[in-house]
Amino acid sequence: MEIRPFRGWRYRVGGVVDVSPYLAPPYDILSAEDKDRLLARSQRNIVAVDLPHVPPNSVGPQAVYQQAARRLAEWQAEGLLVQEKRPVVYAYQQTFAWAGKTYTRRALVAGVRATALGQDVIAHEHTFAGPKADRLRLTQCTRMQLSPIFGVYHDPTGRAARLLSEAMSGPADGRGRVGGVSETLWAIRDEQRIAALAAALRDEPVLIADGHHRYATALEYRDGLAAGGQLPPDHEAHFVMFALVAREDSGLLLLPTHRILRNLARDFTLQALMAGTKEFSWRQVALPAGDDADAFLRPFGPGAMVFIPSGAKEAWAGKLIDPDAMARAAPDRTDTWRQLDVTVLHTLIVDTALRPWRTRATSIEYTASLPGAVGACRSGGASLAVCLQGTALASVETIALAGVPLPHKSTYFYPKLTTGWVLKPLA
Repeated sequence: MEIRPFRGWRYRVGGVVDVSPYLAPPYDILSAEDKDRLLARSQRNIVAVDLPHVPPNSVGPQAVYQQAARRLAEWQAEGLLVQEKRPVVYAYQQTFAWAGKTYTRRALVAGVRATALGQDVIAHEHTFAGPKADRLRLTQCTRMQLSPIFGVYHDPTGRAARLLSEAMSGPADGRGRVGGVSETLWAIRDEQRIAALAAALRDEPVLIADGHHRYATALEYRDGLAAGGQLPPDHEAHFVMFALVAREDSGLLLLPTHRILRNLARDFTLQALMAGTKEFSWRQVALPAGDDADAFLRPFGPGAMVFIPSGAKEAWAGKLIDPDAMARAAPDRTDTWRQLDVTVLHTLIVDTALRPWRTRATSIEYTASLPGAVGACRSGGASLAVCLQGTALASVETIALAGVPLPHKSTYFYPKLTTGWVLKPLA
């Protein structure tokens, strides 16, 4: 991939380095209530610009995007947001806890030349028209990329990691805390170090871990500008802001995303589902507790998943015991794809075995919270929850390189990247 520095816009609040009140989680995991809570802390929180339309799964009224652009321009004019004097890249660190252990994840924030998917940039999920329409309208009005795309690359020699560590040895340019995650940002201004980082990554492709809709939007925005006239090869629209994490980073944590099914037909029972799925083995288990789904499911073997019915008084671990069932159901897919529990779940259970009980009102929700999945059934608000083990990063890479998409929400790279640290101009 080709990376280059850019003149980012950042919050500068006097001499205060802590910018926590202005930061927010990514737009696509926020509700209207979440937005209100962030704005109650500060009306200048980035969510006021990044989430003008709730929910962001379709395009909203033009006025809300224009208002977001006006608010952004006001913050720039009054000096709340200040642009770097010259192009830089950034070292970005997140420290967080998961299942009783503390992790630190480091990323390089830089512009990455936008290319067609499958070349230097590799995707592993489908995108949907509605969210892309929302992001495109916002981008067209603000002419700004408001949050980075999460990318994963290989750093087998550790060269990029060493360069980042050196950059992090000096005073930080910003600190913050969002959702229990402590975060730090360093601007890398030394041209020789930037060139060395670019050289270290030049022959490495990047896998989109999170932000498929934003990347697709960036391509569409760039192509729209190009259609209106000659677009210079060094134009900012050719470069998309990524937070690049080495797959060798000890803080790269990949969690499963569990499924919550609501409004199955009233006569649905888990016993009926199990009776109709002879290609699975079934074992009654205790209800899952704690946050770590992998630890709960690991004793039941690779590919095991736990099914929790409405009422949540019992749970059953299900595991595919007839691998030929996937070969018959998906003969055009690779062996790696057919062996993933998430593809087994959707191919044989969600799209096939559950079909008699699915109605027009049936919906699927996705959560990385194991207690949240259990709680949805315990309250009786969900018909069924299915909790999964995490998908191995090597499997995601293999499938993505083969050009085969995974089911929606197959991965959850924890924690999410925070929005508001750096904004990248596209004009």
